[in-house]
Amino acid sequence: MFIFKTINDIQAYLRKSTQNGEKVGFTPTMGALHSGHLSLISRAKEENVFSVCSIFVNPTQFNDPKDLEKYPRPIEQDIQLLISAGCDILFLPDVAEMYPPGLDVSVKVNLGGLDQVLEGPKRPGHFDGMVTIVHRLLDIVQPDKLYMGLKDYQQQAIIGQMIADLQMPIELIPCESIREADGLAMSSRNARLSPEWRAKAPLIYQELNTVAGRLDLESISSVEASITYSLSAAGFKVEYISIVDAGTLQEISSLSSNQNWVALVAVWAGDVRLIDNIAGQSKFSDLS
Repeated sequence: MFIFKTINDIQAYLRKSTQNGEKVGFTPTMGALHSGHLSLISRAKEENVFSVCSIFVNPTQFNDPKDLEKYPRPIEQDIQLLISAGCDILFLPDVAEMYPPGLDVSVKVNLGGLDQVLEGPKRPGHFDGMVTIVHRLLDIVQPDKLYMGLKDYQQQAIIGQMIADLQMPIELIPCESIREADGLAMSSRNARLSPEWRAKAPLIYQELNTVAGRLDLESISSVEASITYSLSAAGFKVEYISIVDAGTLQEISSLSSNQNWVALVAVWAGDVRLIDNIAGQSKFSDLS
């Protein structure tokens, strides 16, 4: 695996290596890699000639400086994991490389309101920073395909809208969430859970797994309230549980037949914030 720390170096290598139209698959990460990340790398490797991964802990998408400070950075371990997954290229820039003094790297995108709901109000500035850095990374790597996990459902929806709005010649490949054996969605934050909270955390997915069946019998508001109660009773601080339209992410009061929906949850497990989601399609009208 080749490791590049500067934009000039990675672009020079990719220009030379893709002169005959070789396809490039790209996975942007903030490191602290786990099996979920590696599944993206493996798929990119299977579907393209070159698999590129970036590791960059982006300061502009952390609205809490303490969260940025606590974010794990096990770079040597990450490098070994990428090698084992067959990654061809690691882009490992520092902050000065990605945000050079005097260079405006911001991007104006019509996100269609996708950034104004769910995580948006809870994490002000997060999506601005995320869109900026993903756009910059795509501009640097210029991949054919971009691989993102569906655990961060809103994030991949926003990036899909950015690609469409800017007419970027990149195909977004959303990939299913990878879970622990007990159902907990894999996340770099899981390592910060205490043993007590780690034991409780699978309840999040267990509750989400009941949504599809309950929507055939209960109103949306009733399902949301019931899940909120169950998680709160277990000690979680619930920020939201929302069942929304899968395309617009807007709240819905009732489901129409064959409507695609996604149920998203954000909770605090002690001092660790966890998110998860599950998607489905309605078969019957909601009872609200």
